[in-house]
Amino acid sequence: MGDATQLRILGTAERIIAQRGVGGLTIAELARESGVSRPTVYRSWAGADEVVRAALLHRMLTLLDGIPVSQTRAQIVADVMRFSAAFRTDSVYAALLEREPEVFTRYMLHRFGASQQAILQHMAASIAAAQHGGTVRSGEPRHIAVMLMLLAQSAILSHGTVSELIDDASWDHELRAALDGLLRP
Repeated sequence: MGDATQLRILGTAERIIAQRGVGGLTIAELARESGVSRPTVYRSWAGADEVVRAALLHRMLTLLDGIPVSQTRAQIVADVMRFSAAFRTDSVYAALLEREPEVFTRYMLHRFGASQQAILQHMAASIAAAQHGGTVRSGEPRHIAVMLMLLAQSAILSHGTVSELIDDASWDHELRAALDGLLRP
């Protein structure tokens, strides 16, 4: 199966997840809506669970693709804020967070997977570059990246829970201050 076919299948999976949730994704429906046979889907993925994981990874990599490696602490903070906003408003992730938070937790938080690995790799590269420039504190870039990811991830996941306690502008301000504080020399 070619890359174009896989991308079409993943795009269809993303659309189904956004519209009907993870439970709404079956291989038969995915194949039909993608215009391929079920054996074509099974050539790349063993089942619906693997398709969901692949679709969520594809979505995460697409969001990360627009963010270059940062060179300063200010750029890292701005990039994490931009990524957080994109993540919260993304059609797939927003739907999962709103309608199926337990599914989101199962796929994104219960194990350290490829999506988190991609985020950490990107953050660690930015942290190392900013350390070289003197705007980020010393320390193992990957360890700092883990804490930065946990801080942002926690804020993103809790956003809806605390929305009655803090408006969006204040939430942005406080998250930005927390991220900057973690990185500051």
